[in-house]
Amino acid sequence: PRQDRSTAPKDLHFYHMDLHSSEDRLQIFPEENNRLRRETVQAEMKDDHELGDEFVDEDRMGVPMYPPYGMKRREPTREQRDWRLGGEAGAEDQGYTGWGTAAQSQALREAYRYTHGCASEEYECYVIPEEEDEEEAADLFCVTCRTPVRAVEKDFDEHKEHEVTPLNKALESAKDEIHKNMYKLEQQIIEMENFASHLEEVFITVEENFGKQEQNFESHYNEILETLAQKYEEKIQALGEKKKEKLEALYGQLVSCGENLDTCKELMETIEEMCHEEKVDFLKDAVAMTDRLGKFLKTKTDVEISAQPDFEDQTLDFSDVEQLMGSMNTIPAPSAPVINPQAPNSATGSSVRVCWSLYADDTVENYQLFYRPVWDNLPGKEQAEFTVTVKETYCSVTNLEPNTQYEFWVIAQNRTGSSPSSERAVYMTAPSAPIIKIEEIRSCEEAVLICWESGNLNPVDSYTVELTQAEAPAASGVTESVVGIPTCESLIQLQPGQSYTICVRALNVGGPSARSAPATVRTTGSYFPLNKATCHPWLTISEDGLTVIRSERKSLTQELPPHQTRFTRCVAVMGNLIPIQGRHYWEVEVDEHLDYTVGVASEDVPKQEDLGANGLSWCMRHTFDSRHKYEFLHNRTTPDIRITVPPKKIGILLDYENSKLSFFNVDIAQHLYTFSCQLHQFVHPCFSLEKPGCLKIRNGISMPMHATFC
Repeated sequence: PRQDRSTAPKDLHFYHMDLHSSEDRLQIFPEENNRLRRETVQAEMKDDHELGDEFVDEDRMGVPMYPPYGMKRREPTREQRDWRLGGEAGAEDQGYTGWGTAAQSQALREAYRYTHGCASEEYECYVIPEEEDEEEAADLFCVTCRTPVRAVEKDFDEHKEHEVTPLNKALESAKDEIHKNMYKLEQQIIEMENFASHLEEVFITVEENFGKQEQNFESHYNEILETLAQKYEEKIQALGEKKKEKLEALYGQLVSCGENLDTCKELMETIEEMCHEEKVDFLKDAVAMTDRLGKFLKTKTDVEISAQPDFEDQTLDFSDVEQLMGSMNTIPAPSAPVINPQAPNSATGSSVRVCWSLYADDTVENYQLFYRPVWDNLPGKEQAEFTVTVKETYCSVTNLEPNTQYEFWVIAQNRTGSSPSSERAVYMTAPSAPIIKIEEIRSCEEAVLICWESGNLNPVDSYTVELTQAEAPAASGVTESVVGIPTCESLIQLQPGQSYTICVRALNVGGPSARSAPATVRTTGSYFPLNKATCHPWLTISEDGLTVIRSERKSLTQELPPHQTRFTRCVAVMGNLIPIQGRHYWEVEVDEHLDYTVGVASEDVPKQEDLGANGLSWCMRHTFDSRHKYEFLHNRTTPDIRITVPPKKIGILLDYENSKLSFFNVDIAQHLYTFSCQLHQFVHPCFSLEKPGCLKIRNGISMPMHATFC
């Protein structure tokens, strides 16, 4: 409890406490006041514990009681430890023994200092940290800071302008993001596995190709060595024969020269001997020697060398070796390319993109792509083939027929030759754009039923309807797509009171077609066309499909024989209402002197009976013969109702949910009559003219207020 000096007990003395002098703090209470001091300390400790986080009056002890949050404890110095030991001993000497042991006395002193904001010297500050309330669990998530926050923190300055969301929603969003990332990671793993598989195939292919190249080089190398060895043997043999021929010629010439030399020597010796003979003998021998010398000298002696010693230059013909060497560097003909299957969305209505691949080591100068149309209805008939030459491993082939299959194959070429043909692959062009039947569109506030023509001779895989909400703010593209539609008709749920632009695409394996011409649909009221197949021949429907006319000329035509879908007895026509349960409203403008019948009927209502004459039609009939007569017919029965104000505009409300059909005088917002009818099948608006005139139909309009309370 708060206590100032005026209310303090007499025996309790207050002293100013020095925050920095620890020695004086032990001596602030006189020794004789030990008992009173102990009681005061215990009482204040109890009261301060009850106060919790409140501050003690600063005037009481001169300092705040509690410290700022998070103050750090410091270890006492040696002098402080010695002082405390001395303080405990001093406490014993000063009479603190009555309080218990020395440790208990020291604890009590520390508790007193703690409760009065005067901590021991072990702390840097003399205030106590506030006790924090148990932290409330976070229940919001700050999107800006990306951290959980408590609801009470949302309005603080830190998160005041930030975007926050419930923690559970943020958790779900985070889980969705993780799942998306996991899906992307799985896709990346699949792509990497496929890429690794492709790398493995390329690795094996490169290894095989290099093995083939090594074998090719080895074969060419051995062939070159054999050719060189053969040429060596031929040249050595030729040189040997030439050598022998020259040596034999020189040897024969040498022998002939020796013989002539011996003859000359013999003649010289004979002449010398004759010179030493007597005159008579000399003359006898001289005549014979003269004849002999004359004959010898007349003999021609060959003194020219028949074979020159120089080595003749022998030109070696290595053309065949060079050819073999050149063949080692010759690029082999490429292998057969591998044509790829058709990729999704790779075609248009008049073109396809064909891709293929080849071995990594093949050298190709160009490709020849062959194709021809595939006609399933003409088996065995040869089709014209077309060829395109390209240098890339892909080709966009144009000028094709839409939604048609084509067979493709490709050949690779280089200067060595052509590869074998690839396998044949069938590609398909995208379909033609469908054609929306705008005149047959049916809609209501909740849905639209749209029909179209395929525009293709061959069947397509499916159709896609693309919706663009025209009145959506900043709408710049397709806001919704309905995919996988198998037929040329689709019932699509929409938002009420909106305007939509609708396009249709056809799809096959080649891809989607171009968008159809757009159609605009407004989900304001129910819009329906008139079913011309049910129209009686005496009636004419205007170009906008909103006016039914019966002319005088056609009234003179005789009745037609019965027909299954067309009215033949009753001059009537039916509308084609969208098959959606709910509320449908339309209006009919009439001439108050015109004989007409309006209402609803089942699709299989008998066409040879009048409207309202059976259990499949509910109608309002008006006839005028000097006075107005109104009937509400079903199974040829009508209630007795008087209508005083002839309506010029009749509102019709078909309520499937409540099984009611109501009629209104629109101009005066008057309810005319309501059928309670059990509708076991869908019904359609019907209109009949018993005399020449016209009915103008107003549909696609909002339901008036007076019809909503019916």
